[in-house]
Amino acid sequence: MEQDANRTKRRSRRIFICVAVVLVVIFVLALVLGLSRRNQGANGFQSTFIERCEKFNGPDCQNIWKVFSQAYVRRDPCNVPMEAYNALMAAASIQPVCNRELFWSKTKQIVHAFTAKRDCYITMEDTLLGFMLDGLTWCGKENSSETFTSGCPGWSQCENNPVRSFWNRASAAFAEAACGDVTVMLNGSISTPFSPASIFGSIEIKRLNYRVRSLNVILVTQNNTGTDCSNASLKDLLDTLGAGISYSCRAVPEAQIQACSSDPKRTCGPCW
Repeated sequence: MEQDANRTKRRSRRIFICVAVVLVVIFVLALVLGLSRRNQGANGFQSTFIERCEKFNGPDCQNIWKVFSQAYVRRDPCNVPMEAYNALMAAASIQPVCNRELFWSKTKQIVHAFTAKRDCYITMEDTLLGFMLDGLTWCGKENSSETFTSGCPGWSQCENNPVRSFWNRASAAFAEAACGDVTVMLNGSISTPFSPASIFGSIEIKRLNYRVRSLNVILVTQNNTGTDCSNASLKDLLDTLGAGISYSCRAVPEAQIQACSSDPKRTCGPCW
């Protein structure tokens, strides 16, 4: 009986040791996998940045990456103001393209579908900086030189987060580079097409300067339904627009814009 009891104890001890070893192995593998995935996320972000940059001829993509990352690494991800990207704006400046700048607010999908088929206009996302970072998320952490792509604050979580500050600063530069006749597509299917809280309303329209001759507002509607150019929010737009810049407005069905941009026989020009 005593021998049986000893064998049972030894067997239990071996089982306990085996279970403990398995748990340790699982923990180590999970830790290694987690670190690997984090590194892949950071490296993947940098690779995407560089690959997109290299689609443009001329820029020093490695230097632009260095200047870009210096704006947010080793910083509290809720304490990256617009000014942190000033050096990036200098390293990859947005050049004036007169009569071709197209702004948008709550019309991103149709605007980019339009510019993808027509090179008559360019948006912020068609510039080097906008193209490189469109759709991406990034941030840094205090006392860390890494770039993180998860665990970053959302757009509205804090005002001075890296992504929001970048788009605010880059959009300001895009507007400051505008000249001649510029256009904005607003959503004519909502009650307030112009919002003072949007990037266009809070930043871009305020940065249009003396080089801009006119602002053409296109209200994108659905099948001739929705708001029109008498909408009260457009009065706010006019009040915000700088002196000396003329204003025009037209409501245009989305189907008309899509048909025009898809017609190869149409010459390069507006679809309204």
